[in-house]
Amino acid sequence: MQRLLAASLTGLVLLSGSARAADLPPAAPAYKAPAAVVPTYNWTGCYLEGGGGYGLYNQDSHSETTAGLVPIGIQVTNGGRGWLGRVGGGCDYQVAPIFRGNLVIGAFGEYDFMNLHGTFSDPSGPVTGNEKESSAWYAGGRIGYAVTPGLLTYFDGGYTQTHFNQLNFNSPFGAPTGVGIAATNYNGWFLGGGTDTSLADLLPGLPVGLFLRSEYRYSSYSAKDDPIFVTATGVPNGASEHMQKYVQTLTTSLVWKFNWY
Repeated sequence: MQRLLAASLTGLVLLSGSARAADLPPAAPAYKAPAAVVPTYNWTGCYLEGGGGYGLYNQDSHSETTAGLVPIGIQVTNGGRGWLGRVGGGCDYQVAPIFRGNLVIGAFGEYDFMNLHGTFSDPSGPVTGNEKESSAWYAGGRIGYAVTPGLLTYFDGGYTQTHFNQLNFNSPFGAPTGVGIAATNYNGWFLGGGTDTSLADLLPGLPVGLFLRSEYRYSSYSAKDDPIFVTATGVPNGASEHMQKYVQTLTTSLVWKFNWY
């Protein structure tokens, strides 16, 4: 009898505890801090740039007759060097499925304000002259690889045209000869390479769309037969200079990328 009574009391206690547990509100979930937001960088977008640098040109030339373009002198190499300024703009596209999304392709156009001076000399004249490359423009494309979200390495290439000012010939003693070559444009191609580096990564607090671009570029221009003319009248004198020019530049520019995030 005592055992039956004890078992009954134990059952009542258990039932009472279960009822109380059922009446309690559910336990609150454990607090979990929100995950940090990691910015996603995308090189797709357009940009403007401006900067400057240093350049030099070399040229191979020889004198010839205008009729038949028969050489009448030996080939010589002349050159010049100086400073330049560059402005331009373009657009890039980050190709997501290739190279883990790090491949970037783009198209651009640029213009150089140039002040590259050199001394022209042709011993078959014999003549000398002060020569100046004053401008060039470029239209091309580039392909790059995003090494990090804020660093792009790239190669570029395309079409270019450069302008050389009028070249007036002097005698070896510096006296004007009265003949020269008119201001001329030369067409060709270019290849180059460089890097785009986020300045905000290097100096926190700067705008995230501001980049530093450093680039080397080599341009080769097609050979051209430039008539020599009498400067007082503009009449050709029956001779020409066969010119082929090569230009190298090293530039640094600030680049502002729109919609960079």
